[in-house]
Order: sequence, then C-alpha cells, then structure tokens
Amino acid sequence: MESPAECKNLLECAVYWESAAADRICFSQPMGGGDANIKTWTWAAAIGEARKMASYLKSLDLPERSSIALCSKNCAYWLMADMAIWMAGHVSVPIYPILTADIVKYTLDHSEAKRLFLGKLDPVWDDMKKGVPADMKTVAFPLAPENNHEQWDSIIDNHSPLAEMSACPSDETATIIYTSGSTGKPKGAMISFEAMYKSGRGLSEFLNSHTGDRILSYLPLAHCYERFVGQAQSLYAGFPLYFAETLDTFLHDLQHSRPTLFASVPRLWLKFQLGVFHKLPPEKLSRLLKIPILNGIVKKKILKQLGLDQVRFAASGSAPIPKEVIAWYRSLGLELLEGYGMTENFAYSHLSRPGKIRPGYVGNPYPDVEHRISEDGEILVKSPGNMKGYFKMPEENKIVFTDDGFLHTGDLGSIDEIGRLKITGRAKELFKTSKGKYVAPAPIENILSNSPLIEACYVTGVGYHQPHSVVMLSEAARQEAFEGNRHSLANNLSKLLNEVNSALSPFEQLAFIAITKDVWNAENGFLTPTLKIKRKVLDATYGPLTEKWYEMKQPVVWEAAG
Repeated sequence: MESPAECKNLLECAVYWESAAADRICFSQPMGGGDANIKTWTWAAAIGEARKMASYLKSLDLPERSSIALCSKNCAYWLMADMAIWMAGHVSVPIYPILTADIVKYTLDHSEAKRLFLGKLDPVWDDMKKGVPADMKTVAFPLAPENNHEQWDSIIDNHSPLAEMSACPSDETATIIYTSGSTGKPKGAMISFEAMYKSGRGLSEFLNSHTGDRILSYLPLAHCYERFVGQAQSLYAGFPLYFAETLDTFLHDLQHSRPTLFASVPRLWLKFQLGVFHKLPPEKLSRLLKIPILNGIVKKKILKQLGLDQVRFAASGSAPIPKEVIAWYRSLGLELLEGYGMTENFAYSHLSRPGKIRPGYVGNPYPDVEHRISEDGEILVKSPGNMKGYFKMPEENKIVFTDDGFLHTGDLGSIDEIGRLKITGRAKELFKTSKGKYVAPAPIENILSNSPLIEACYVTGVGYHQPHSVVMLSEAARQEAFEGNRHSLANNLSKLLNEVNSALSPFEQLAFIAITKDVWNAENGFLTPTLKIKRKVLDATYGPLTEKWYEMKQPVVWEAAG
C-alpha cells in the first residue's frame, strides 16, 4: 500500500502508519499526576501492543466474530484494545462508562459479549458492575479501578505480536454501537468495516486532514461521534490523539495538546464563553475588540488561554447552538461549524461549510452523502456510513431503510435553496394539545436554551390547552436562587417567557415555565449519556405535578418551595 487511500479498512490504515510513521507519536496518555506522568506511544509501539493483545485474544479460541465489550473512559488502551479485537477476528461492543446496572447487563446479554475490557472509570462503576455477570472474564487496563482481573500489562509482557491478522471483509460488522436509549431500550447499530473506513476517509478528505493535525479525545468513545472524528479520522490521516486526564484538568489538557481540530457540544462552548466573561465582562471585551491595535492581541490571548489558538477547524453538534454564541466565537476568529449525524450512519451525514453558515441549519451533506425529505416531512439520508441494521432486530430492520437504501432518521426537517438542512423536531416527539393541535417540542426547547438562565429544558403538555416547559436552571441561576434572589430571577424568566411566546404560533405558546429542583444528568437517568433529555423519565417525574402547576396560573412556578 502506497497510502491510506489504497487501504480497504481502518486496520490496514493502522498497519500502513505502523511502517510509514513508525517513530511518530500516535497516542499521548496522562497516567495520573499531571504532566510529569504522561505516557506516549509511537505508531510502531501502539500497533505492536495491539498485536500482542490480539495474540492473547486468539489464544482464547473464541468463536469467530465474537462480541467483545469495552467499558472505559477515553484512553489509548481503549483504541489499542479495539484494534486488537479486529485483528483477532472479533467485534467490539463499546459500553458507555456511566450507565445504570440494568443497561450494562442488557448490553452485555443482548450483544452476547464473550469478554470485557475494563478501564478508566469513575466511582459510579461500583453500581455499574452489578450488571456484569459474575462469570464474565475481564481484562483490566492499567488505569482501571482496583481489581483482581487479568492485567493488560501482564498480557502484553507474555505474548508475542500477532503476525497474521484476521481478515476484515468490507461488509463484516466491525463494531456494534448501542444507541443512548432516549426512547427505550438501546438498539445495537451494526457498523461495518467499510462504513468506518469510508466515513474516516470522507471526513479526512473534506477537512484536508494530515499528519500534522492533533485532536484531544474526550467526547465518549462509546458513541459514534468520537469514533468518527477521533478514531476513524486519525487512523486514516495518521495524526496523533491526545487524551484528557479528568474533568478538572480539561482546560490544562487542551492547553497541553493545542488541538488543530476540535469539536464539542453547545454546553461546553457556552461554558468556555462564560469562563471568559467571568474574567472579562462582555461589555469590556466588546470595547477592546473594537480597538484596532488591541483587537488581534485580545483574540489571540483568549484563544490561547482556552487552548484553542491552533484550531483550524471547530465544530459543534448534538444540539442546536445559539446564533449569538456562533457570532461571539466568530468575533474571536473561530468559526463554529454545526454538524449532524446519528449512530445509525456513524455520524457521517452533514456539516456546515466555512463561510456558508446559516444559524439554525446543520449544513450540507458530505459530498458522497445524499439526503431528501419524505412526503411526511422526515429527513432521509443515504450515507457510506449507514449501518447494516440493528443487531438481532430483523423486524426493525425491515422498516429502518427505504427500498432504495435511505435511512429513516426519525427527524423532521427542511432543505434550503443551497442544500442546507434544518432539523425541526423528532416525529415521535410531537404531542397534541386539548385544542387538537400538534406541537413539536424541540424548536421551542431550542429557543429557551438560548437563554443563559437555562441549562436544559423540555416542553410538554399532552391534553392541556397550551404546552408548558420544565427547565433546569444554569449553574449561575441556581446559585442566584439559592442565595434568595428568586423574585428577581422569576421576573427575568417571566420576561423570557414573553419573548419566547412572541416568536411562536398561538397554539405553541407556553402557559408557564416550571423550575425543577433536580439537577439533570446521565448518572441519575434524566439525560442520556450524550446529554439528550429522556422524555419518558421527565414525564414520569413531573407529570404528577402538572395539574397543580396549571391551576396556579402563574408565568413561573417552582417545583418546591424553599
């Protein structure tokens, strides 16, 4: 092979770089204790270690194409284990490192996992591990919590590199990625070797990725986006991956890695912005940016402090980002491009084009991706990244694709005159008011989420004359409420309600905003691991309070007094 473009799968790309870039850095992994304890692997060392683990897996004599699970936060060992699984002729099954025990058990049982790799985990693992069968054979990474499993380093020390790797036919399943389960039990999307390779190649070619690029890997490898942007792209383009140590060290990790490619979710982009405002109030920053001599200095200093001064491509996904935030980052010289994708198409779907951003739109399809809107308003996508189908769900697979190969996304949308896609909601999320009107909650939630007072929200109101919203306040607003400033906060939320309603049709206008005392996160089950709200959980939690809230006839109501 003369280049990755001649490879047939990502594993062949890895072998190419093992030779072509043998001495260049492949992974940089904090091992605990800050910069003094960072381990790096060259391409030759990383692929060599994967080969040794593959020898161990081969020695187990498991049935061909066995499922092998991975449960760990992002780390170099995760990716080496993934490659070892492929080299040994098996299928990787990622498990998100923050789940309930019953979902862990369901995933391991449903995927028929024969082994488990266990790695870097939070204390929540103490509850999660209750879902792991007692007889599940497990290999622990060096970063794993204290355990009595087989150890990665010991296995590596006692096995020779696997010389002849198993074939990875294009149409064979490389990985089964389970959806986040926002609407019920997770489904296992079977992603082929071809889908992963073509997606990584397509993104690399679109971004002109090269060996000099860098990425900080921190978005969960258990989900498709980081596998697409981090794993698939880096294996194709041959650039190094850096890993974050902890949430507390994240900003330092960014400053250390100085990524050239950086993607995140709106909540993190907002937190970056609020962090800057904490040190430099918006009014003062705005004045400084208007002074020609200081303009460039201020921009460079802010981006350098964020660790983003080397970024040549920045993206936001998973949820809409306020246009004001996009404009603010543009004022600093960083253009945020919005993207769209799903587990079912390995996230290889849509991305905004530089200079052609339209707020509220997720951009155009990649060059080799097709899209259209069905008669019912549903977004249909045909992508090289499209899954083979859901694992062990033949009935579901009969309806998930059109006869001509387009994926039913379940999202509603429209396409503008130059092919940019706008998502207007989820078909299954529509609900009917007592007036017989159907309401799409997502667009209203997006408007509410633009407010710095709100961190997360959901809109509902099935069977009532008008919908309403339940919101989780932002950290700053929660602090304000805690300090006894509820009256001022309620006034600001009442003004927000009026502003939101002025942008809505009469039947969509909110009757009130309800403030929850709960903090929604993945650990307590209110959010999916990808930070999407779980409507069924929210309905069950706040549904019993709804009648009382409507009877209060107030623009802002609180879940509990205090």
